[in-house]
Amino acid sequence: MAGITIFAGHYGSGKTTAAVNYALKLRRGASGPVVLCDMDIVNPYFRTADYADMLADHGIELISSSFANSNVEAVWYPTQAARVFDDPGLTSVIDLGGDDCGALALGRYAGRMQGREDIRLLLVVNPCRPLTRDAESLRQTAKEIEAAARLKFIGIVNNTNLGGDTTAELIADHMGLVREMSRALALPVAITTIPARLPLEVPGDMGERLDIVRYPNRFGA
Repeated sequence: MAGITIFAGHYGSGKTTAAVNYALKLRRGASGPVVLCDMDIVNPYFRTADYADMLADHGIELISSSFANSNVEAVWYPTQAARVFDDPGLTSVIDLGGDDCGALALGRYAGRMQGREDIRLLLVVNPCRPLTRDAESLRQTAKEIEAAARLKFIGIVNNTNLGGDTTAELIADHMGLVREMSRALALPVAITTIPARLPLEVPGDMGERLDIVRYPNRFGA
């Protein structure tokens, strides 16, 4: 299970929640160490560092800015993050910042990623958000992120949700739009997130099911 899975996408698409829950899923099946790396250099407010204690309780190492959860806003390029790319024995998840600006944090490691075939860059999509409601706007976002990250997307994360108001009907109703986005970008749906409380089956073309638990962050959200 060693390798690197990177969650990228538009602001507010739900990258952090997806990355945290995916790391927890990997931890349940991995025999070696699991690392969650926060590479969000854009948004200092909703970060994986908010879940540091919970991640530690589950045996997941968190690589995060020393400025996280402080009043200091700084562009952070972590020296510790190099381990994620240099150690092929790690099972790693990366939470990347929004859009092309955030993807620059990954682009600086392009040299370290060369030759590795176990890196998955996934585009997180929430069609309930106003900026990713159609295939064309999503295509433009994907192109900008790929150029900045210097890496190509290999799949989509269908993260259809309205937070605590998410229903099975909402997710099912948006699957047609997600399929349209998948065809427009020529990318398969790799993962569909489902609130763990919902007994919804995921169709075969919607990838693997990722159960989502919304752990409280430092804002109580």
